[in-house]
Amino acid sequence: MNPATPLDNVRIVLSHTSHPGNIGAAARSMKTMGLDKLYLVNPKSFPDSEADARASNARDILETARVCSTLEEAIGDTFLAAALTARRRDLPHPTCSARQAAMELMQHARHHPVALLFGRESAGLTSAEISHCQLTVHIPANPAYSSLNLAAAVQIMAYELRMVLEEDAATAHCSASRLPDAASLHEIEGFHCHLEQVMIHSGFMDPEQPKHLMRRMRRLFARTRLEKEEVNILRGLLAAVSPKKRTDG
Repeated sequence: MNPATPLDNVRIVLSHTSHPGNIGAAARSMKTMGLDKLYLVNPKSFPDSEADARASNARDILETARVCSTLEEAIGDTFLAAALTARRRDLPHPTCSARQAAMELMQHARHHPVALLFGRESAGLTSAEISHCQLTVHIPANPAYSSLNLAAAVQIMAYELRMVLEEDAATAHCSASRLPDAASLHEIEGFHCHLEQVMIHSGFMDPEQPKHLMRRMRRLFARTRLEKEEVNILRGLLAAVSPKKRTDG
């Protein structure tokens, strides 16, 4: 069953938040735009009275917030995840504007849960966290002072999501008829683990010196928006080329 509004399928994920006040302020930003799904990955302090105070009349969002021990727990059952980052990385990754990301997230949210991921106040998201997402989102800002407060970044993205809803412009980049067949992040993660095992067992990748190979492979497949059937085909291929155990006749 489709949600009453695509916003019901959008979750805001805050990873390793240091200051509880930012969690409360983020909840307030969410509620003003009609979002209510808040996931917290290993927050330093939560629940916390400062979070309650900053949330004001959005304490109901804090009361239903889900605290997770891993990023996989927070986004594993979603079908599209977008990572917000302001820093340039050593490896290329598909990057889009806040408006473009909002359009694509809302298009998928018509049928499946999606996630918008925000990182630590001091350092943002790690490269490993970003590698679990299919989109990287950048909010343009003054190059001389580009650091956005966490709650402000959440407010901007929540506003963009709301604008897509108000304008009914969520046509995005893929056909809605194909969305129900999309692979979940949990299924894609299973494929990545399978691929890594085959790469190691075949001798293609040295587990002692992997460098950035798996991160590059994750980025490669992130661009394809894998469907459920495609993941099954790829895993079938990996199983077929994997070394078979020899048995004596």
